[in-house]
Amino acid sequence: MSFRLLLVLLLSLLGTTQSVAQAPAPADLVNPLMGTDSKPDLSNGNTYPAISRPWGMNCWMPQTGKMGNGWAYQYGADKIRGFKQTHQPSPWMNDYGQFVLMPGTGKIKVGEDERASWFSHKAETARPYYYSVYLADYDIVTEMAPTERAVRFRFTFPRTDSAYVLLDALDKGSYVKLLPAQNRIIGYTTRNRGGVPANFKNYFVVEFDHPFTATHLFNDKTLTATGTELTADHAGAVVSFRTGRGEQVQARVASSFISPEQAERNLQEIGADDFETVKQKGRDAWNKALGRVEIGGGTEEQQRTFYSCLYRSLLFPRKFYELDAAGQAVHYSPYNGQVQPGFLYTDTGFWDTFRALFPLLNLLYPSVNAEIQAGLANAYREGGWLPEWGSPGYRNIMVGNNSASVVAEAYLKGGRGYDINTLYQALTHGANNAGPLEAVGRAGVSYYNKLGYVPYDVKINESAARTLEYAYDDFAIAQLATALKRPKKEIALYTQRSQNYRKLFDKQTGLMRGRNQNGTFQTPFNPFKWGDAFTEGNSWHYTWSVFHDVQGLMNLMGGPRPFLATLDSVFTLPPTFDEAYYGEVIHEIREMQIAHMGQYAHGNQPAQHIIYLYNYAAQPWKAQYWARETMNRLYRPTPDGYCGDEDNGQTSAWYVFSALGFYPVCPASDQYVLGAPLFAKATLHLENGHDVVLNAPANSPANRYIGQLNMNGQPYGHNWLSHAALQQGATLDFDMVPAPATTRGTAAADAPFSASSPAAK
Repeated sequence: MSFRLLLVLLLSLLGTTQSVAQAPAPADLVNPLMGTDSKPDLSNGNTYPAISRPWGMNCWMPQTGKMGNGWAYQYGADKIRGFKQTHQPSPWMNDYGQFVLMPGTGKIKVGEDERASWFSHKAETARPYYYSVYLADYDIVTEMAPTERAVRFRFTFPRTDSAYVLLDALDKGSYVKLLPAQNRIIGYTTRNRGGVPANFKNYFVVEFDHPFTATHLFNDKTLTATGTELTADHAGAVVSFRTGRGEQVQARVASSFISPEQAERNLQEIGADDFETVKQKGRDAWNKALGRVEIGGGTEEQQRTFYSCLYRSLLFPRKFYELDAAGQAVHYSPYNGQVQPGFLYTDTGFWDTFRALFPLLNLLYPSVNAEIQAGLANAYREGGWLPEWGSPGYRNIMVGNNSASVVAEAYLKGGRGYDINTLYQALTHGANNAGPLEAVGRAGVSYYNKLGYVPYDVKINESAARTLEYAYDDFAIAQLATALKRPKKEIALYTQRSQNYRKLFDKQTGLMRGRNQNGTFQTPFNPFKWGDAFTEGNSWHYTWSVFHDVQGLMNLMGGPRPFLATLDSVFTLPPTFDEAYYGEVIHEIREMQIAHMGQYAHGNQPAQHIIYLYNYAAQPWKAQYWARETMNRLYRPTPDGYCGDEDNGQTSAWYVFSALGFYPVCPASDQYVLGAPLFAKATLHLENGHDVVLNAPANSPANRYIGQLNMNGQPYGHNWLSHAALQQGATLDFDMVPAPATTRGTAAADAPFSASSPAAK
């Protein structure tokens, strides 16, 4: 045999071997620790390892922080205090309905400081569906694998007569009861940080597979071996075992916001499944959800970042409903304290998530969003208002009335099977009334409806931000009203109000500016001042919050040239800031300052669409450049992997969209605005059975620009994609090149939708 023939055979064998090698499953590319290296004054995500099912009612996490500390897991910590059932959407919102399990050996330690054990990330495994860690002080391996409302624990003990598992129901009112004959602990916790009625409880049941050799109760830090139940401010229980080396004690745990009986019913999600079966079912559930998008090419780091971001996008809003004996959805209402039929989701703030998270659900998971919409209708019936920030009920934080975008977009993009007429009533009610909290309904609504803006000088904070968001929300209502064939006068009212952004544009500075009740602009004015007239941002960020009418904004600025000069300045100005409104440098300011991207503050939501606005002014290549720069610089699949608060999937959904090559600048329109894809290939498996295939075979770190784009085999020069067209299935072929293609996407018809453009008339 010749050397050349032998070489060909060897290469053929190598190629065959490579072709049959299994690519990692999406769930195993996820790093749940992404973003956990954070602290209050600098956020790299402000996340925790959420061990859950997609949109699961409960998450589980290792707890390193003290009870009540929103930073419940910090990557830099070296001790674990317990394993907590959590519903925390953000450390700033904190938790509710939480309780903790913690194994140990030797003398029983109930105080959270005393019982804490050293651990190492080298002996820690985190997957979306599974968590394991070695507790060094006790020589115990703890593992957990959840379902939507239950979890299986597996504790591997050393040889000892003094193994135990502690259940801490936490303070603020709790109850525990020991049932030794059933190897069980039952009880409830009431701990929360607001947004709940007076009768709020989270009922739990914990069932072990070993009999107890001893039992204890504890009241705060006082341990007693007598009694079987305790109601106290801070109640807990401890059950003991005798174990051989390597012996595994397992526990099934479930909870319910409805009743102890419902907690028992939720335990049946596990049924007779052993630990490995629960773990595998969890892995399958995540692979199914994450598998809606298949990616090829790019680096392993980019693939891990992509799926880690997609995982974060599928945690919130979480299910707050349970299934009754007949398998029907029921829920405890955080709005009226009653048990009600139907769906309910919670733990999301629309100020953050209307921008990209809900558009992602509408594109890839519309049936989930249909349940969310049905739940919003229930929230309105039960509480009288839509929750702009729900956790689990109404919370008084952030500005805007962005439920309008969330509701309108879902219906406009095909959502059906829920009561849209009740939701439309909820939108118009919220748009024309101030709510019981400043963050419900519209604060300053009487001024806004009379003057066209919320004045700066009437003691309503962040007035300009409210005005700009109300104007976009009115656009969303007008679009929905049109789809529902509401009276023309009604449509015209909200269409007119959607132009209220114009009232805040200051021609002298070329920026948005707070305006007084008498029509004068606020003085003095510093465009670098954070807060004040704006929300967690400055005028350089909020000037662009005209999602529905970028052409109208461009006209106010004097046309494309000054528009582009101002837009360029966002990235070229130094990261100057004025923190006087807050009295300190808040973490959002610091995150902009250190990113080395000028005034572009990607770590906070108001700025996240700005990159894509170049498409409206015939310079799409700049959007392509800055989208790739942002993905390259500001995202990593690591504990410091974000550049600010992750915020319930929004900052992650930005990455998912941007890596695919398009972004929903105006969610309540039919269009996505083009960037450029990150991967050589991506396939979206839509829920309706169609696929969207994005091919970019020449993609590389150098080739970040679109030279040419074909859609379904035909040249496509627009800077936008239609949602309706994508729903029919599509193949997009991107010719990626190393230099800007300055003739593509420059015609007037190539610009995305704007309410003021001739095409929109």
